[in-house]
Amino acid sequence: MTDNVPVRCPACRREQSFTPPTFPCPCGAPVTLPVLRDGAPEEIGHRTWENLWVAVDCPACGRRGHWPQPELGCGCGAVVRVPVAAAPPPAEPRPAGPGAAAGRGGPVVPRPAFQPVTIRTARDAVAAAAQYLTWLGFHGLRPSEDRAGSGVDLYGTGVVAQVDPTTRPTGLRDIECLWLNGLQKSAVSVFFSLAGYAREARARADALHLPLFIMDLTGTPQPVNDPADTLIRLGPPNS
Repeated sequence: MTDNVPVRCPACRREQSFTPPTFPCPCGAPVTLPVLRDGAPEEIGHRTWENLWVAVDCPACGRRGHWPQPELGCGCGAVVRVPVAAAPPPAEPRPAGPGAAAGRGGPVVPRPAFQPVTIRTARDAVAAAAQYLTWLGFHGLRPSEDRAGSGVDLYGTGVVAQVDPTTRPTGLRDIECLWLNGLQKSAVSVFFSLAGYAREARARADALHLPLFIMDLTGTPQPVNDPADTLIRLGPPNS
């Protein structure tokens, strides 16, 4: 069980109990953000894409992930950024490529090194997903003209994809909606998320054989489940 941490609001000076959030690493281990007990909380006046995320290494596999910066809503009306012991900047960029899938059985489709798109905005996240799907072997990627109505961000030949750039883990409904879209179009459904997936969403995606990927701000997707590993190894169906 995660221990609560006392956080003092810088606006009203009232101390409150805060539970550090936990997110799922692609390796399956939980990553609890290391909130600093002696840190200095800051009142949030203006949000930018960069200050919404914090880099933290998984204690199980060492993989670096970018997770939502924890916040606390105080009763006085202030929104407080809770300080976290962020991981130091990497000495060099993380290598791109098939990643975890290469360690599994089966032939790996030969590809050049993936060139990631740095994510600074939600639009960048969609662009990064489109570039990755193209790298996997899909063709004709184009953005959806009715994302709100269709629940799809990208269409391509034999593929539909959704990209969740929010700071909350992707939920069950999003997974099911994307799967239905793929079913209607006889296409592979692929999901990309920056904040990971809720447990029930992950379980349903596994049952539906829907590939899940997680992205960090470097723009390099990583597989979360076996269908994603298979897609990396073998490429698009009938390719």
